[in-house]
Amino acid sequence: MRLRPLVVCAILLALVPAAPAFADDPTPTATPSPSASQEKLEDGLALDGGTVRAIVELADPGQKAPVAGEAAADSVDVVLQPESQPFIVVQGTAEELAALAEDSRITSIHRDRAYPPSAANNLVQIGADQAHAQGFTGTGQAVAVLDTGIDEDHPNFGSRIVDEACFSAVDTGVQSLCPNGQTSQTGKGAANAMTAKCLADGANLCEHGTHVAGIAAGDSGVAPGAGIVAVQVFSRVDDESVCGEASCLLAYESSLRLALDYVAASTQPIAAVNLSLGGGLSETSCDDTEEGAIFKPKIDALLAKGIATVVAAGNEYFEGTSFPACISSTVAVGANDDSDAIADFSNRGAGVDLFAPGVDIDSSVPDNQTAVYSGTSMATPHVAGALALLKAQSPQTSMPDLIAKLKSAGRPYVYQVGDTQVTTPRLDVLAALTGSTPQPPITQTPAPAPEDPDPADPEPDPSDSSGPSPSPEPSETITTTPVPVPTLTVTVTVTVTPKAPATVCTRGTAGTRMTAKKWAVEVHRSTGKLSDATLTCYLKLVQKASTVFPELTKASSLGTAYRVLKTTKTNREKLDAALLTGWLNWANGTNGTATLKSAEKVRLSAKSTTTALKKAAKSVLPK
Repeated sequence: MRLRPLVVCAILLALVPAAPAFADDPTPTATPSPSASQEKLEDGLALDGGTVRAIVELADPGQKAPVAGEAAADSVDVVLQPESQPFIVVQGTAEELAALAEDSRITSIHRDRAYPPSAANNLVQIGADQAHAQGFTGTGQAVAVLDTGIDEDHPNFGSRIVDEACFSAVDTGVQSLCPNGQTSQTGKGAANAMTAKCLADGANLCEHGTHVAGIAAGDSGVAPGAGIVAVQVFSRVDDESVCGEASCLLAYESSLRLALDYVAASTQPIAAVNLSLGGGLSETSCDDTEEGAIFKPKIDALLAKGIATVVAAGNEYFEGTSFPACISSTVAVGANDDSDAIADFSNRGAGVDLFAPGVDIDSSVPDNQTAVYSGTSMATPHVAGALALLKAQSPQTSMPDLIAKLKSAGRPYVYQVGDTQVTTPRLDVLAALTGSTPQPPITQTPAPAPEDPDPADPEPDPSDSSGPSPSPEPSETITTTPVPVPTLTVTVTVTVTPKAPATVCTRGTAGTRMTAKKWAVEVHRSTGKLSDATLTCYLKLVQKASTVFPELTKASSLGTAYRVLKTTKTNREKLDAALLTGWLNWANGTNGTATLKSAEKVRLSAKSTTTALKKAAKSVLPK
């Protein structure tokens, strides 16, 4: 299982010092070639002990029942057997999964990853207000919102919620959010975001989906005449070691796959699927990755049916996109602000298809309220709603042509990614509907570094490279530390009176490297210069970018991160400390992830030698 808080995040075991006899990993005299069954297993599955939740892919869906029965007979816990699907979900140890992989009916076994929500007069900026005045409202089309459910009685939706479903995984410490308590439910009420399990300490954890749906197709949204297909795909996690806080919501891969298939089989006239969530980061297309190879055929099948899959690009200030926005057949959406500038937190680059408003967006939240949020999560439904308007205007036009039309009509943003000039259109739905000439290009400039540090955060000592210099907030007021946005874990309700500033968990801009010792000082509460909020944000970003944290090693909270940085008895623990140091430096503003990812491959391999582990650790430590 890969739990990444807007992070594809993972559950890891707390580090316990190994016995002295195992302080170093033996160096094998020879590395045998992997067997066919070993090649079916994803690297690092339950490598360091314990069990892992995994998806077992089958060559023949008809063999699901016998394979599941035999697995259960061998003491493997079969947790899900979806109907008409070529996979089952199991919970097993490394040894149990390896034995299962020997079955010729099984093609591969990989983690059941989990994804969190990604977290201005927006309608005027994209011309939606004028489109509505001219009669373009999206009537006759629908938007499928795969998210945290919906407040069915919210006045922003009227009677336009045309279908509901829920696919919500369960696991140890993970609860289903389906109102019936099961892992799936369809029909009226299935995506209700007002259930008891959506509530925690007076806050509604499930408000993200209602906010997103309101932007796409609420009465105050982009397509106020369109229907809404609300699908709950998240599960509730009450584990601070996973969430970095008491509770959070995560969407498992298995749930997302079932939801996409549900949409594909729907008889509703769906124009777009909205996915305001995200996982691991990619600088290029991820079509050929294991995750991409699973999801791309589903996204392509939806596109062939006239349904676009619109996905948040991510909030990491990264020159690339998060998963699944990195799949080439999705519509990847970045965020801009009211001044027609790329939002400071937004991912960008050639992989982003469109920018749309994503700063201080006012929309509906449960209990008949509204809230102001920022993030690519908010930008994405603007594009999904715009495609519903275009599809309603021209229902016979293919969806790829409508997407191309929307992109060609957008206002060009011109900016640099490294040494390359990139042009990405900003959404202009009125121009797309009317065939107007696109607005003139806007050349974007890099976001400035903070100039006026908050007195609460000491000025960095010139002799010490540990001082923070994080990126500014996406508004005119500049702060010294990035603060987690509510949409990241969907735990805070912000009302519109007074209007709250946009706050987004994103990378810093310090660009300096600190040692593991210095990071240990920072993450030890109240002993460093960075705030706990900033450090918690950084750990969320690490979980999203890394395949080791917390997939193999817990580092979701300040306490667990401190133990990783300080526990270095074995070579694997030393590499964990080096990797966490490297990822924290990346979160604090240093560029480049290639070396970190190469070192993680060594960590994930059960066959890595002592020499390989030491070399990998040395490669990522600050020079």
